Amino acid sequence: MTDEPRETTERPQPEQTPQGQEPAAETPQKEQPEATAAAAPAEPAETPAATAEEQPTPTPEERIAQLEAQLADLAAQLAQARQEARENWDKFVRERADLENFRKRREREIADRVLQQKKALLNKLLEVMDNLDRALAYQDSLDRQGLQQTLRLVAWQMNELIRSEGLTPVPTVGEQFNPYIHEAVEAVEDSEKPEGIVVEEVRKGYKLSDETLRPARVKVTVAASNKEREQQGEA
Repeated sequence: MTDEPRETTERPQPEQTPQGQEPAAETPQKEQPEATAAAAPAEPAETPAATAEEQPTPTPEERIAQLEAQLADLAAQLAQARQEARENWDKFVRERADLENFRKRREREIADRVLQQKKALLNKLLEVMDNLDRALAYQDSLDRQGLQQTLRLVAWQMNELIRSEGLTPVPTVGEQFNPYIHEAVEAVEDSEKPEGIVVEEVRKGYKLSDETLRPARVKVTVAASNKEREQQGEA
């Protein structure tokens, strides 16, 4: 029999520390992935500017060309704005001239209408004047009957003339006094009539449509005095 060799394992001897010093405590080292990840610098995210090809810096000649193009564009816009301003001004001047011509034309039309109406009225008055001349001729010849007939004709013509122009006489005698169409010039005491009645017309009055052109001058009744009432009572 042969003796088999025995395997001997040598244990590591602890390190000897110098006298008077305590052995340093071993601190277990653990993996800290989170701290490591936090401490690691973050990688920048990829941006389109970074991925895209960098634009080359324009040369001075290219920059000058760009500025000249912008200047030409602004000059074109300015020319268009000036053209529009001239067109608007011309339009304003034409419309103002048309308005002024329209105003003058309306004034001429109104003046012509007034002139035509005046001519028509004067022609009617001339006919009345002709009859007045005839009346004066009859007065010179002492033809009383012809004078009276001519005067009646003149009065009729005048009434027709003023009626055709829209004039109407104001009613007076027998009417109640109205301060809007009558003008009292005298008060007449009359016991037989109520107070405020027109008894006499001094001057004719006329109305143009619904407006009083000239009030009529009239005499109006008033109540009898106390003395007259006593005399009437004694009688």
